Amino acid sequence: QARLVESGGGLVQPGGSLRLSCAASGFDFDRYATSWYRQVPGKERERVAAITSIGDSIDYADSVKGRFTISRDNYKNELYLSMNALKPEDTAVYYCFALVGSGIWGQGTPVTVSS
Repeated sequence: QARLVESGGGLVQPGGSLRLSCAASGFDFDRYATSWYRQVPGKERERVAAITSIGDSIDYADSVKGRFTISRDNYKNELYLSMNALKPEDTAVYYCFALVGSGIWGQGTPVTVSS
């Protein structure tokens, strides 16, 4: 019953910004750490950012430090990824993840950075 549903992906120009959302349901969201991952066809899934259950500790991949911001609103049961100064190499399908049991994934939302 635990589910994660991403939204907010789309086409954006290089240097632009985009905010992704992940809506959680079916579990006690505020008790679980969550993460954003991304994957490009032919490449391994990469963890982009992670945040603890109450948002008191955050970690970013080196490739996105200074450009992406992970946050969460436990009252809304939502996880966010704000992306700035986007580059073509940020193009990927973005997934949210939660440490529920062995872990659960959303369906992914595609982000394309292109002019």
